[in-house]
Amino acid sequence: MTDRSTPKILVVDPVGLALGADGQPDTAAVRAHVAARGGHFHDGSARGRDDLAPGCAHFFYLPHLSTAEDLRAEAGDGLYDAVIAAATFLPADLPFPMGGVRIGAGTGNMGCTVWGGGDGTGGSAPLMNTPGINAVATAQMVFKALLAVRPDLPVALLHELVAEGAFDTGRDLARFPTAGLQGRCLAVIGYGSIGREVAKLGRAFGMRVRVHARPRHRDWIEAEGFEHAETPLAAATGADVLSVHVGLGPKTAAGFANAGLIGDEVLSALAPGAVLINYDRGELVDTDALAAALDSGRLGHAAIDADLFRDAATGALSGPMLPYLPLAARFGDRLSLLPHAAADTDHPTRVAGACQAVDQILDAIREGRVRNAKGEVPAGWTAAGGSRPRGVGGIDAGLLAALAADPQRLAALQAATATLSEELARLAAPPREGDGAAIDPADGARLALAANRLRSGLDAAGLAGPWLGA
Repeated sequence: MTDRSTPKILVVDPVGLALGADGQPDTAAVRAHVAARGGHFHDGSARGRDDLAPGCAHFFYLPHLSTAEDLRAEAGDGLYDAVIAAATFLPADLPFPMGGVRIGAGTGNMGCTVWGGGDGTGGSAPLMNTPGINAVATAQMVFKALLAVRPDLPVALLHELVAEGAFDTGRDLARFPTAGLQGRCLAVIGYGSIGREVAKLGRAFGMRVRVHARPRHRDWIEAEGFEHAETPLAAATGADVLSVHVGLGPKTAAGFANAGLIGDEVLSALAPGAVLINYDRGELVDTDALAAALDSGRLGHAAIDADLFRDAATGALSGPMLPYLPLAARFGDRLSLLPHAAADTDHPTRVAGACQAVDQILDAIREGRVRNAKGEVPAGWTAAGGSRPRGVGGIDAGLLAALAADPQRLAALQAATATLSEELARLAAPPREGDGAAIDPADGARLALAANRLRSGLDAAGLAGPWLGA
C-alpha cells in the first residue's frame, strides 16, 4: 500500500448544497469536520502548492470538474492520492492509489481501474461508499413524483376555477373523480436502503407493496409485511406503480449487468395507466420500450432522474439522461425528467455524506481500515465493516450496541414486551365458564398501550428491517 505522510485528496462534487453568504454552496460544516480530524480543506487545485503543512491530510475542493478531459488534466498525472465524488463520472485511467469514496450508495460512476471500476473488484486500492445517507431523502422524492400524478386530481385547474368563483362544490365535484393510492400495488425493484424506504412509505399510504430482491432477502421482506417477488417481471405484473432501486450491477465487457432491466416484458406486465419511477440510474430503463409503453397507454406517466452533463465550452451534452431527451417533447407532461436531483439536493444529507466520506478516506489512509467497502478489500487494507444512519437499511451490531448502552430505552422495551406477552396470553386463554367471549376493557386497554409503546419504541431504536451483520 502506498505510504504518504501528507496525502492529497481531490473532492470533485459539492459538499454542501444550501447557499452560503457568498452565494455559493456552503462548505462550512465539512471544512470544520476536516479541521477537527486534523486535516486542511483548500479551495482549488493542489498543483503548484509547495506550501502544504507536512504530516496531515489536505483536501482540495474542485466541485466544477465534470468532463473526462478536465479530470485527466487535473488528476491524470497522479497528483492526488485519493478522491471523494458524488455524481461525477471518474475515467478509468485516473490514478488514486489510496482509494476513493462515493457519497451515496451506488458506485457506477467510480470507474477507475485502480480499484477495479464501479464494482470495486480486482483493484489495488479500496473503493468505498456511504450507504443509507441519502435513502430517506430519495424515497421522499420518489413519493413527491408519485403524488404529483396519483391521485390524479387536477389541483392547478381546480385552483383556477375556485379563484374565479367558477365552481359549485355540490354540482361540479362529480366531474373530477380520482383514485387514491390506498389498496394500489407498488412494485419495488431492489431491497437496499432506498428500496426499503420507498416500500415503507408505500405501506404508510396503504398500498400493497411487492418487492423484488434475491431469494436470501425473502424472509426479511415478508417479516416486514411486504410481498416477495422472485423476478422483476413477477414484481411488475399488475402493479400500479413501479419504482426501481437496484443499481447498475457489475460492469462486464457488454456493459452494466442491469442496463435495460426495465424493458418491454416488464413494462407490458404493469396495470394499464401505471406509473414508472426510475430515480436510480438512467441506464436501467430501455428507452425504446419506455416510448412504446407511453405510446400504448400501458404507462400513464414516467419520472426519470439521471445525470446530465454539459460541456461549458462547447455546450455538448453527455450522460445517461441523453436517450430520454427526445421523448420529452413527444410525451409532454406524461414524462418528467430530473438531472440526478432526487438524491442530491438535500443539504443536510450531502453534508452528512461528505463528512462520513472524509472519515472513511482518512481511516483508510492513516490506519488501513476500510469501512463500507464496495467489492473487494485489496491486500494491505483491512475490512472494518459497515456504517449507516440509524434505522436505515436494517439492524446491525452497532445499532444493538447503542441500544445496550441506553438502559432507559432498553427497560421501556422490556416492560412493553412483558405486558404485551402477558395480555396476549390472557387473550389466548380459554374463557372461564360463564365469562363467554367478553374481554375486560382494562385488559384491552393494557394490551393496546403495550402494543403501541412497543411498536414506537422499536421504531425509535431502529429495530426494523433485515439483519446486516457487523
